Amino acid sequence: MELDQLRALIAVVDNETFEAAAGELRLTPSAVSQRIKSLERSVGSVLVRRLKPVRPTPAGEQLLRSARQLLLLADEAVLALRGREPSDEDDGGHRLGIQRLRVPIVANADSIATWLPAAIREIAHGGRVALELLRDDEHATADLLRSGDAVAAVTADPRPVQGCAVRPLGSMVYRAKASREFMDSWFPSGPTMTALAVAPVMQYDRKDSHQLALLARVAPDAAPPQHFIPDSVQYVESVQAGLGWGMVPDQQDPEGSLVELDPAWAEELRLYWQVWTLDSPGLAEVTRAVVRAAARGLTAVGPDRRRA
Repeated sequence: MELDQLRALIAVVDNETFEAAAGELRLTPSAVSQRIKSLERSVGSVLVRRLKPVRPTPAGEQLLRSARQLLLLADEAVLALRGREPSDEDDGGHRLGIQRLRVPIVANADSIATWLPAAIREIAHGGRVALELLRDDEHATADLLRSGDAVAAVTADPRPVQGCAVRPLGSMVYRAKASREFMDSWFPSGPTMTALAVAPVMQYDRKDSHQLALLARVAPDAAPPQHFIPDSVQYVESVQAGLGWGMVPDQQDPEGSLVELDPAWAEELRLYWQVWTLDSPGLAEVTRAVVRAAARGLTAVGPDRRRA
């Protein structure tokens, strides 16, 4: 296997078409296809389904994570040897004008909307890393580590993914909240089971379990209407506008402008940082920035006994 073949595989999977991958690699689609075919011959397996969008086969998925790790280390070596100056030198048909190390990480929407931007700014100003930020539910972010789509993740899963190191970051505390007008209209006698059965509830998306998990505990038979707002900032603004009640993290209501339905319904979401265990200065720089931002923006927690 050659690095330019692995680079072509990653580009095709990430861009989902041979044409888009060719544009990124500054090659023709035919040249990209030839590199993929050569790689498939060398490993003895079909690696991508040539559809639109292109999808990796099971063999391709298995190879992708190792390919991303190899290329991350190779690109970092190029940066170390050449400095971060643009280069027009050609390597097997691929221009290695590498100015920053590409590092894809994944985080949940509420982290992206609150404490994580401080880390993103620090990483960008550091000059070493070109960050690609992916978004997914905090209970699913570790899946992108397993697939190789991300090299690090903010996740709610304390169990280390194979080949990854894990460290606690802190917690976000979610509280069931609504606007004062919504409370007066829908909960004049408080959030009773009868009121919860009909009061509109805000949902982020179909993966969002915060509100329904609470309802399952306090009003098991409730089936209220649901509004889906898949944007963290717009979600809180919708709660403020009285569209429904929802679980809001303290970081998104710092002034306490919303009314809490019941203080006993608060939930703590513990977050962890999982990162590939590679000897990479770039990954170490990203980790330091994320840990510093978490220390400023998250609630500190004691030792997590679930990891023992």
